[in-house]
Amino acid sequence: MIAQTGLSTDDPIVDIGGGASVLIDRLLDRGHSAVTVLDIADAGLAVARKRLGERAALVSWIAQDVTAWQPPKDAFSIWHDRAVFHFLVEDADRVAYVRTLDRGVSVGGYVILAPFALSGPERCSGLPVRRYSAELLQAELGPRYRLIDQKLQTHVTPVGNRQDFIWCLFRKTPTSAAAEP
Repeated sequence: MIAQTGLSTDDPIVDIGGGASVLIDRLLDRGHSAVTVLDIADAGLAVARKRLGERAALVSWIAQDVTAWQPPKDAFSIWHDRAVFHFLVEDADRVAYVRTLDRGVSVGGYVILAPFALSGPERCSGLPVRRYSAELLQAELGPRYRLIDQKLQTHVTPVGNRQDFIWCLFRKTPTSAAAEP
């Protein structure tokens, strides 16, 4: 979905909850030059930094809770989140997340969210989660974000459990009226 945006490798991207994920490695391999990773756990970021070696200096690393983060206004052209949003089971946490997202994503920018689908698990790592459809995610983001694409993905965990994710690509519009399909 990142490639689907058509943005250049110079456009700033943030990976929310990226931790030890290899997405950053792949983005750097493809020439992305403005990459930020935010994760609540510095330990996960440390794994990624170690794995990247000298290339870690090419990335901005932020150890913070996304719901408390104050990103620079309009700082990112792409906001990527696989598997953070579904852990926000309290209304106040989701409101804070969307406020942070709205501040950090520039008008015309893209938001990629991949929480558990309605057919996904009800708990993950012992914690409760919320499950989503594209319509439910749209309701959380509000009319300023227009759904561009969606796809269901089944992830098989290392122990063989199946987890269904709903991947959604949204675009931030200049006004709420522009968000109408």
